[in-house]
Amino acid sequence: MKKNKPKFKQIIDAAVEVIAENGYHSSQVSKIAKKAGVADGTIYLYFKNKEDILVSLFQEKMGQFIEKIEQETTSKQSAEQKLLTLIQTHFEQLAADHHLAIVTQLELRQSNKELRQKINNVLKRYLNVIDQIVEEGVEEELFRDGLDRRLVRQMIFGMMDETVTNWVMKEQRYNIVDQAKEVHSLIIHGLARTDQ
Repeated sequence: MKKNKPKFKQIIDAAVEVIAENGYHSSQVSKIAKKAGVADGTIYLYFKNKEDILVSLFQEKMGQFIEKIEQETTSKQSAEQKLLTLIQTHFEQLAADHHLAIVTQLELRQSNKELRQKINNVLKRYLNVIDQIVEEGVEEELFRDGLDRRLVRQMIFGMMDETVTNWVMKEQRYNIVDQAKEVHSLIIHGLARTDQ
């Protein structure tokens, strides 16, 4: 598996930086190779082309991202706590790596349909975590029943995603983690049972 090869992570990390600083379209494979400290040809031992680097980067980084979110949310008791942890962990991880935040929020958006499909496949695991929290919230009677689950999932993910995109666009001038509680509160109130 190429992931276990020593230079794979080196190239992925270099690609995050180069793409964040230059934009995907202006990021030549040679720039990524130089940043990673490898020969141009070495890149092609690991990746088919630049698009493959972008998809692999997303699979690798998002895989770690989702794993951390799964671990953090599983350790919490209630759906309310899990949701807050999900939002905080999402914001914390992107705040900790501003290059990755630029790539996920801006560079992955201007991709072709095939690329978007591959990215959506990676996100499915994350959306499953959101689905489980919503399901638990309904069972615990925190959220009202009869919610359109797909719409709720899009709303939760979309709200976090847009909050991060706005932070990136404003050049990360404030602490995004500070907004986690407010986002959490808006979601909780938006989905709450009306008889409470």
